[in-house]
Amino acid sequence: MKDEITKVLNMVQEGKIDAKEGTELIELLKQEDIETTTKQSEYLKKTLKIRIHSEDNENVSVNLPIKLVKVVLVAGHSIASKIPQSEQYVKDLDIGLIIEAIDNELEGQIVDVKSSNGDTVSVIIE
Repeated sequence: MKDEITKVLNMVQEGKIDAKEGTELIELLKQEDIETTTKQSEYLKKTLKIRIHSEDNENVSVNLPIKLVKVVLVAGHSIASKIPQSEQYVKDLDIGLIIEAIDNELEGQIVDVKSSNGDTVSVIIE
């Protein structure tokens, strides 16, 4: 935002716009910055929910604050893929897709995987 304000001030200095118009533009830029910051902070309050439902009743439920998700997801997926009991559930889970969804502030169901034996994996941002 600092660069945009500098451009507006230069426009005023060069006489392209008057001081009143410059003030209005700067106020609009500040308001837009506040709205963007508020939107981002609201998104960071959301939770990533991972649900694994197994036909064998070996169910897993994980809730992670979005703030921690990237680090925990990458580390957790790496660990889970090396554990024989959980490897079958996470092998088809695209962690990059989930991280991209978070970067783009997506909400709702991100992943929905169903195996032939009835096991399901779902990832939701709420």
